[in-house]
Formats: sequence, C-alpha cells, structure tokens
Amino acid sequence: MCGIAGYCSLEVNFRRTLLKEQKQVIDMGKMLNHRGPNDFGIHVDDHVAFAHTRLAVIDIKGGKQPMKKTLDGYTYVMVYNGEIYNTEELRQELLRKGIIFSTSSDTEVVLSAYMVYGKKMVEKLNGIYSFVIWDERERSLFFCRDRLGVKPLFYTMGNRKFYFASEIKALLAHPDIKPKVSAYGLCQLFGIGPARVPGSGVYEEIYEVLPGHCGTFSDSGLEQWKYWEPEAKVCTDTYEQAVEKVRELLTDSITRQLVSDVPICTLLSGGLDSSVVSAVAADYLKKQGKTLDTYSFDYTDNNENFKSSAFQPEQDRPYVEQMVAHIGSNHHYLECAYSDLYDSLFEAVRAKDMPGMTDVDASLLYFARKIKEKHTVCLSGECADEIFGGYPWFRAKESFQIDRFPWSRDLEFRMSVVNPSLVKHLPIEKYVRAQYLRSIKKMSCLPTEKIDRKKIFQRNAQADTNQDIIENNHKCDENYSVSREDGLEYQRRQRELAHLNIAWFMATLLERKDRMTMASGLEVRVPFADHRLVEYLYQLPWDYKYHNNQVKSLLKDAMGSYLPKSVLERKKCPYPKSYDPKFENLLKEKLHEILKDTDAPIQTLVNKAYLEKLMASTSDHGKPWFGQLMATPQMYAYLIQMNYWLEEYQVDLRI
Repeated sequence: MCGIAGYCSLEVNFRRTLLKEQKQVIDMGKMLNHRGPNDFGIHVDDHVAFAHTRLAVIDIKGGKQPMKKTLDGYTYVMVYNGEIYNTEELRQELLRKGIIFSTSSDTEVVLSAYMVYGKKMVEKLNGIYSFVIWDERERSLFFCRDRLGVKPLFYTMGNRKFYFASEIKALLAHPDIKPKVSAYGLCQLFGIGPARVPGSGVYEEIYEVLPGHCGTFSDSGLEQWKYWEPEAKVCTDTYEQAVEKVRELLTDSITRQLVSDVPICTLLSGGLDSSVVSAVAADYLKKQGKTLDTYSFDYTDNNENFKSSAFQPEQDRPYVEQMVAHIGSNHHYLECAYSDLYDSLFEAVRAKDMPGMTDVDASLLYFARKIKEKHTVCLSGECADEIFGGYPWFRAKESFQIDRFPWSRDLEFRMSVVNPSLVKHLPIEKYVRAQYLRSIKKMSCLPTEKIDRKKIFQRNAQADTNQDIIENNHKCDENYSVSREDGLEYQRRQRELAHLNIAWFMATLLERKDRMTMASGLEVRVPFADHRLVEYLYQLPWDYKYHNNQVKSLLKDAMGSYLPKSVLERKKCPYPKSYDPKFENLLKEKLHEILKDTDAPIQTLVNKAYLEKLMASTSDHGKPWFGQLMATPQMYAYLIQMNYWLEEYQVDLRI
C-alpha cells in the first residue's frame, strides 16, 4: 500500500513555476510518509503534479512511482495505492496484446491495462485500490476507487485545479486548501459520527470518491460515474449450491490475498470470521512448508475487569488458544494498558483527520504499530458481519419498528449532548433523516420489493416479538399466497439492512482499518470484501444467511470443516474493548477539565450542564450509541477527540 497526492490544471503550465509546484506537491506527499515509508517520488509536468509514498510489498526493487509509460507517442503517468489480486491473469492478457513489461509490479499492470482498454479497464480489476492517471492523449486526469472503498481517495477543487490525496491531511498541506467545517459538517459529527456521509469529507468542499466510482477531470470539467454496485437479482441457487459457491469464492479470495514478497500474518480473535481466514491461510502456507503468524488483542487487566453483556458475552483468549492449537500458527498475544489507550486517542485523530471510533480506533492503531515491528502485510476477518448478516440489528425487533440507521438509533441522546442554542440552528434530525432516506432510495432491489415502506414499520410496530416477524417470513416461504404482503415487507427491510450495512457501516470500519493500520505502514487485506463474494451474497435471500434460525449459517456451513466445533458454535463477540474503570474515570477527568477551560474550542458546541450531570451518574455499557462498542464512555472520548481536532487542525467553524 501507499499514499498518493497531487493536483491538475489544464489552464496553467506548471513548468513555468516548476520550483513552486515541486515544493507544494512534496509538502502534500510528505504528509503521507507513514503510508509508504520505503520510497518517495514526485512528477511535475505541464499540467499535473504527482507525489507518491511507497510501501513496497510486491517487486521490492521495481514498481517505483509515479510510473510513466508511453504508447503511440503519448505519455501516461500514474500514482497508485493498492493491491491487485488478479495481477498475473491481467499480465498474461496484456502480454498477448503486445505490451512489454519492465517490472513485475501490479502498478505497471494497472497502468498498462488503462493504456490498452481505457476507462473500461476498471471492470477487469480484482483488488483494493485508488489511483490517478494522467492521459496525455485525451488531455485528462482519470481517477478510480475500488468497488467497496477499501482504499481512500479524497479530492477538492479550486483555483482552476483538481486536487486529490489518500488522506485529507495531504490536501490541507496545500496553501490553497483550508480546514473549514459548515453547519452540515457539524450535523455529520454529532448526528452520524463516527460514520461519514458517503462521498463527504466532513470538511467544507472536501469530498471522497465513492466506492465503485471513477471519473475524469478534463477540459469539459469534472465527471464521475458508477462502475459497480451490488445488484439485486432473483436467486436461482439452492441453499446447498449457495454453500458451495460461498466456499469457492471465499477460499479463492483468501488464497489470492496471501501473495506477498514481505512477511504476512493474520488477525485471530477466536471468532468465526478471523478463524476462517486464519485457518485457510495456515493450510495454504503449510503446503509451502511455512508457518502462519497470527495476532490477537486484549487489554491489561481485562481478565479482572471484563463484564459480560448481550453485545460481548465472553472473552476471546480461550478460543484463540483453541484455534492456535488447531491450525498450528505462531501466535502473538498483544495487550494495551489503559494509559496507552488514552494517549493513542489523539494520534488516532491525526490518522483520521477528524474524531473517530475513539478507543476502538486508538487500540487498533496501537496494536498495528506492534504488528509492524515484524510484519508488513496482514489479513483480517473484517466485513463478514455486514454481508452475512452477523450483527444483532439484522434480527433485532427495533430494526423492523424504527425507520433509522440500525446501529445508531438513539438520535435524541446525541442531540442532548449539543449546546441547546446550537441545536436550534443545526438541522441535525432533518439532515440525518435525509441522508438515510437518500441512501435507501439509491439501493438496488427486486421489483417485488418496491413496496410502500410505511407498511413495514406500521405492521412491525405491533409485533410482540422479533421471532413473530421471522416466523411470518418462514410461513410465507411455505405458503406464499397466505401471507404474501407480510413476506414482501420483511424481505424489503432485510434488503435495506443489507444495503445500509454495506454502504455505511462497512465503509466506517474499512476507513478505520485503513487509517489506523496505515498510520504505521501496515497493509491490512480484507478477503470478505472481495466484490465477487459481496455481490453474490447480496442476491441471496435472508433465509440462506439465517438458515434454521442460526446466525451466519451460510458461512458456517461453507467453512465449518476448517474449524473446531467450539469455535464454530461460539456466540458472536465484537472487537475487544477495555473494561478497566480507570479508563472511564480518566476520560471523565479529562472531559471535566475541557468543560472548565473557557478557551477550549468545544465549549460553544456542547451542553455542559447535561454532560456534567451525565458524568456524575453510572454509565450504561450495554446501550451503545454507535455500533456495538461505543457506549457512554466512548461518547466522552469522542468529545475529547473533537476538542483536540478543532484545536490541532485549527478548524474554521462556519455556523
């Protein structure tokens, strides 16, 4: 993986101000050194200035960037961040087209594919990537982001230029771009955060290329289009056929992603998802005479402080030990003290360029730095719950009764935190509602699922239990004519939940994964985010994912032969969190200090009286305000991060 940054103007000639342009693009690129500590390069010509920081994974000696190639007298220049998993198939195809390669890197394959196939080359790529190509023939800049948005790409426009970068901090390094946040940015931070509206960078006039989108900047202006999205289709496969197809796709995805010229490892929590990835990887490497390295995370003294809850019923360690014995991996146990966790909150803000998932971010950042001491590439079980329906909200009664984001239902609590005088001027509730409905309107669904959405929530608000809803749907399968309307309403909502989780929740976790790991130059790959697997699962009915009323039954039936029975039947547990009361007490102490500091930038944004009263009460750890892990203590940390961000980035609040 790498970092890319730069800008383009078709109205001025950068060679006339070469030294200035070189300095500016170097300043942008150096903000991304953490993403690519192995090499640094720039390219400046008439209309483009590119910078690239390289993390060497494939073809260590070759593959330097920015990369230039010439065809028919025209020059093509590219900066690229990512990994293509079907590189060799594409290379052979391009060789047959007469392309000559000078490196074995996937970078040259991507650039050559564009030179031969043009913009349609994106349809041929299997991988995670964001890249920008200057096309001298067309006098245009072509840019693209991978289908699921694993790799980031931000941009802005101004002064007749198009600016781009892997991270917002690189954009802000250019003197033309300032850190401004409008009322709508605050609506995101308080109403939707730590998620972001797809395509938005929170900062005013800074945007992100959407997953599965590409575009051009040319004399005609800026144009973007969608080249991929999960598409709803009528499923013709039986459950047994679906099991075989999932096994084939997932095994292929994992093994493809094990290709590396540097040390590789996996994350192993002892849960279903990471255990599947680790087991397949261990088996693959064992055939090559190699032993897989695995890592698990926990917190100092968590054995004493752990509290079982509906969201996190048990600890990971016993299951990690079983998996290590089962696959024979070389395992590393990593722990983080609460003081290190707190200190990492601020580095996490600098990594993301805004407040994030607080200690969930900070801990991953801390652990990634430890992993980087021995490894450069890592495989993770991220994204399985979004596509296989593993989260509790896929089955929770409230998801069918309340027409909101299922992982962030308590908007009233969020608004209580905001300064009452500010709430009057911030359309938080309307903003969140508009983003939610706009997203649902865009989703792909079957013709039969285009029904009156109001019926879903009107009927299900009367249901006594969520089991009633599930049983109604099963009855529909047995006798479609009896309860056709009920069945379609249920199917429609399940389609919405699948879409929302891919477009929003998965995007949030993938952003976390990229920023917190790449802050140390650790490349993390996500086999469950293979677009072939995602689009196939989007077509399958919910009954296949919840076969025999079993959570993630499809994944278990497809990959169960790789796992011990105890791990296969384990209750779902999310990413580990600290239960040390000293951590929450420290958060309260620091937030108290901020609320007393009249110069603290967050002073005008929050309801101080409400927060003081809340901190004097006992926190409810079992009622998250975002996802499964962010409860009241994490809300304190979020506000601490927000105050630090406003100060550190000197954010200009335009409200």
